[in-house]
Amino acid sequence: MAGYRSVVVLTGAGISAESGLRTFRASDGLWEDNRIEDVATPEGFARNPALVQDFYNQRRRQLASVEPNAAHRALVEFERRFEGQFLLVTQNVDDLHERAGSENLLHMHGELRQARCVVTGEIEPQDGDILPESRCRCCRTPGNLRPHIVWFNEMPLYMDTIYEALANCDLFVAIGTSGNVYPAAGFVLEAKQNGAKTILLNLDEVDNSSSFDQQLIGTATVTVPLLINQTLS
Repeated sequence: MAGYRSVVVLTGAGISAESGLRTFRASDGLWEDNRIEDVATPEGFARNPALVQDFYNQRRRQLASVEPNAAHRALVEFERRFEGQFLLVTQNVDDLHERAGSENLLHMHGELRQARCVVTGEIEPQDGDILPESRCRCCRTPGNLRPHIVWFNEMPLYMDTIYEALANCDLFVAIGTSGNVYPAAGFVLEAKQNGAKTILLNLDEVDNSSSFDQQLIGTATVTVPLLINQTLS
């Protein structure tokens, strides 16, 4: 490990899929049988907030039935033993990384277990359903809460911090990502232009596979512990 001073890891839906969470959207363009435009855009929320709230309420409830897997736990082991700078960036909105024990973690697409006031932008914990009568802590007005999720046409979170970490890392690892959702799909190029080694761990080759120096093809629960064990040893 003497060769690495700063490591950035990006995780996508593939790492959570092995815990039983379905990936973001199927090949037919639907997400859990809903059109993306209806449940993952500001316009969809404006048209039918009840549909959107119910969709994310169901996703939030599903978290109770899943657990972190070997890939999540391997990343925790790496973070605890690595003596340099470490940042874990996830595109996932579940809380499996936290429950596994990850600490230096950024959810660039928001979190299911948080809600946000549409008036003040204040964020608060949200473990149960968001209902029509739910009140935010700031305004105390029913109907002001929305899921703290970054929808299409909205800016991902923590981008300045992430780009700074990419500019300074010497190892970038992407795990279980589709390679076609930007800006995350461009992180590998950001890291490479600053001289970092880049590794992709994925079930299949993806759109930006050729941008990586090294690839490990397979399930996250196999490839992530393998890479972490090799690196730590």
